[in-house]
Amino acid sequence: MDSRTLIPGPATFVPIRYTYRQLFHFTNSLSFAPPNTHAKMPLIILSGLPTSGKTTRAKQLQAHLAKRIATASASADSKQQQPAYRLHYISDSALSISRDVYDLDPAKERLHTRSANASEKDARAAVYGAVKRVLSDRDIVVLDGLNYIKGWRYQLHCEAKAVRTPSVVVQIGCGVERARGINEERLEKRRRRTENEKENQEGEEQKDEGKNDDDDDEEQPYDKDNWENLVFRYEEPNPMTRWDSPLFTLIWEDDEAQAAKVFDDVWDAVAGTGRKAVKPNQATVQRSRDAGGDYLYVLDRETQDVVKRILEGQGDAEEGGEVRISRGAGGGGGEGLEDLVVRLPGRKVGLPQLQRLRRAYVGLNRGGIGLEGVGNFAADRMRESFVGYLNDSFDQEG
Repeated sequence: MDSRTLIPGPATFVPIRYTYRQLFHFTNSLSFAPPNTHAKMPLIILSGLPTSGKTTRAKQLQAHLAKRIATASASADSKQQQPAYRLHYISDSALSISRDVYDLDPAKERLHTRSANASEKDARAAVYGAVKRVLSDRDIVVLDGLNYIKGWRYQLHCEAKAVRTPSVVVQIGCGVERARGINEERLEKRRRRTENEKENQEGEEQKDEGKNDDDDDEEQPYDKDNWENLVFRYEEPNPMTRWDSPLFTLIWEDDEAQAAKVFDDVWDAVAGTGRKAVKPNQATVQRSRDAGGDYLYVLDRETQDVVKRILEGQGDAEEGGEVRISRGAGGGGGEGLEDLVVRLPGRKVGLPQLQRLRRAYVGLNRGGIGLEGVGNFAADRMRESFVGYLNDSFDQEG
């Protein structure tokens, strides 16, 4: 495969029906902040079958990124005292997580545990905490692990998106039979080592064996049933989903040159100039405060003022018409801009109807209180949006 990039008092209740135009006036009036074009460092998630060579590729990727970071830092301003980016490598072995935590065999379940997969959930929580602590705009995080659950990859994707940093997935391709053979070789190696430890009783030899255990910690095997269960549960990354995109693939047979090419593509995707800016989910963004006061207070004040001016504008007339309303309370604000026009129906609009529509509009906008755009909803934009909402309501009534 040549190309390696695969292409979230009691009042009477009167139901309010919102038209698409009314909802449009609310959403279209939100003032969203421009995207931050400052370089954001990504989360790189490795995924693959157990014993498929993920750690080997992760270490190669880490070394390649370290060279790219050094090159980027050298070409940057010489006055810079620290590297432009920081590189982190997170894995189960780095967090002292045993591979037995993935074993769901009830016979091996510890006493007083919540469930068979409680240890696996605790392990994922530890990994999640480690990633969250270092993920920022100056950190590249290489997450080496099974990452075989698509819901888990989605959770990591959302965490990266919340801090406005991209995430990519690198899938390590390896056939099931080859991966099974590697695991069986490691099981046999562990069996021979256990037998040697029983035969050798001398202290120096035991110390040497202990050192070998430390050196081979990242090459520990999975129990046979555990390995088969993990392969059965593996959910392969899908480039059509946003949390698995962009997706890069490295297969077992790829040589050093091909691996370097894929690693360069990863770097270009996450740190290149052509990378798209990442916007967090609006529900996760803390809104700002309006300079004139609390958002809800300003919303209530401006809508009340619009209602007051409509009542004053229509006066004692029995028929409708047009009422002009300034864009700022008290005639201030919106200098140089045309006044807003409320098109009244062919009858006089009373205070109860205006208050009912005002409460409906406030309730509609209150539902977006957590949105970043709502936090930047200026007073003049509130008045303009409310007037548009009233005009649509009057047009709907005929």
